[in-house]
Amino acid sequence: MDIFSELKGRGLIYQHTDEEALRKRLAAGPMTLYCGFDPTADSLHIGSLLPILVLKRFQLAGHIPIALVGGGTGLIGDPSGKASERVLNPKEVVEQWADKIKDQLGHFLDFETKESPAIVANNYDWLGSLQVIEFLRDIGKNFPLGTMLAKDSVEARMSKGISYTEFSYMILQSYDYLKLNEVYGCEMQVGGSDQWGNITGGIDLIRRTSVNQVKEIHGLTMPLVTKSDGVKFGKTEGGAVWLDAKKTSPYKFYQFWLNTDDRDVIKFLKYFTFLSLNEIEALTEGVEKEPEKRRAQRSLADEVTKLVHGQNALDRAEKISKALFGGGLKDLSAAEVEEGFSDVPSATIDNPEIGFVDLLIQAGVVSSKRQAREAIENGSIYINDIRHSDLETNVSQLDRLGGKYLVIRRGKKSYYLVKFN
Repeated sequence: MDIFSELKGRGLIYQHTDEEALRKRLAAGPMTLYCGFDPTADSLHIGSLLPILVLKRFQLAGHIPIALVGGGTGLIGDPSGKASERVLNPKEVVEQWADKIKDQLGHFLDFETKESPAIVANNYDWLGSLQVIEFLRDIGKNFPLGTMLAKDSVEARMSKGISYTEFSYMILQSYDYLKLNEVYGCEMQVGGSDQWGNITGGIDLIRRTSVNQVKEIHGLTMPLVTKSDGVKFGKTEGGAVWLDAKKTSPYKFYQFWLNTDDRDVIKFLKYFTFLSLNEIEALTEGVEKEPEKRRAQRSLADEVTKLVHGQNALDRAEKISKALFGGGLKDLSAAEVEEGFSDVPSATIDNPEIGFVDLLIQAGVVSSKRQAREAIENGSIYINDIRHSDLETNVSQLDRLGGKYLVIRRGKKSYYLVKFN
């Protein structure tokens, strides 16, 4: 299947400039295309995963992707999809974030292969040295104000206010496309559907300013990812789901995908995995006939976790999941306990001879000795998956996970982690 049909079959094409011309160009040989990633934090989150994987799909199909890190535009801030002005970050911070994002992109795209090697660029290399008068004369004059005001990203902010700084973002992104076209022969920009105005702005700029006859240039957008339950994609109670394992552990990452709603799982399999459409169709039957077995969710969690964090991290996430939900905490190492219980209330205790009642109080399980005694005697306290209903339980003799942890559960779902020094 050709790359355009593949993307279309997965529901990954939302807008494009000219389907017939684009199909013809893709069939003619390797095309250079780009997508931009602004450093708004020290890691990308899963909202950026879809465009990264689209670049990867193009590379696997023999085309040349450019991952553009927005070291320059990241100092300005894209108003697209934002209800209010972004906070401007210091230049030094944005530089550090840009370097980290460049490293992350290298995990997905192959910059070393001899055939169709990916390219990574930083738009600060050209935006950082612009002369304002020259830029306004040569570039700014190509952007009619009425056209800019009609763009969705600007129009949506007019009632609440938009600064000239963010208003100018469209011009800077359009200039990026022009520079990449001049330097690398880039013929297409891809992005989320909220980027359509910026993409077409770049296409118009290239056509207006190119000295030589420009080849046909293209734009393509993907749909913004939504969830059927109305919750914003990529968000959990703990915040954003990051691609950096230090910000979102592989276990939490795995659980995010495992908990996908039945209404979304097939769409996400098409978007975020490299399973064939035939394989995904087979999983569709399972969702319809045996949804309780959650085969599709497990496949989604397996594939995306392995893709982002690797096989070892996937194996560890599965082990932690089985231990937490199927018993077997005793088999976890200290590192696995820390990863699996990173977001539960925790306490550090220095006294190895602490009594059972005092343990529950210091761990935050209860607030008084009376509550502790009641919880113990009614059998609602579990330590490392074992119920303890004896007030005289000897805490010092309990097996500690990884040699230093106790996992306390009160009732069915309230977990607490105790670390002994």
